[in-house]
Amino acid sequence: MPRPYVSFFACALILTIGSAIGYAQIVPPASSGDSSMPSVATPSVATPREFRGISLGMSMDEAKAALAADGLFFYRGEPDVSLLPRPNESIIEVAGLSYIRRAFFQFYEDKLFVMIFSINESKMDHYAIFTAMSGKYGKPTSLSPSESVWNDGTTRLSVERPLAVKYIDVATFEAIKAAGAAERSMEEVLRADFLDSF
Repeated sequence: MPRPYVSFFACALILTIGSAIGYAQIVPPASSGDSSMPSVATPSVATPREFRGISLGMSMDEAKAALAADGLFFYRGEPDVSLLPRPNESIIEVAGLSYIRRAFFQFYEDKLFVMIFSINESKMDHYAIFTAMSGKYGKPTSLSPSESVWNDGTTRLSVERPLAVKYIDVATFEAIKAAGAAERSMEEVLRADFLDSF
């Protein structure tokens, strides 16, 4: 039975996705006529959606099976699954072995849309990961001291400091963002109606 609470690490993940990553940083390539969006180069190679057989868009059962079969993760089954406070969302938080300290897999309506791998910096360094990804996927679409991002408008892949690798399905994330904005708009309408009643 999934745990109806969220661990400290999962809370940190929710905050990271909801604020630091999401609204400010998930940006599809801008059209030439939209000056409000930062310009982002389109990568020459499609941004990857898979890590060691675990792919964005997988169902939770498929992801569980892949984790159980991979010796890089210490997956214990249901104890590693948590429900999130937002509707239709759940997370698998699993310890890693060797190069990965911890990994997080977030699902929306039973589809994997975020993968985060916290890297063991005693065994792997930022430069090695950045160099490997640049060799495979070309130059990042955006680069800053805190992160390197490859974004083809479908998938966002980033290498971040402290050392973590994140994969995000852009369409799902944007849909969740839009639903949140719609909820906020409705709340504002209800609030205004209430105030008008005085």
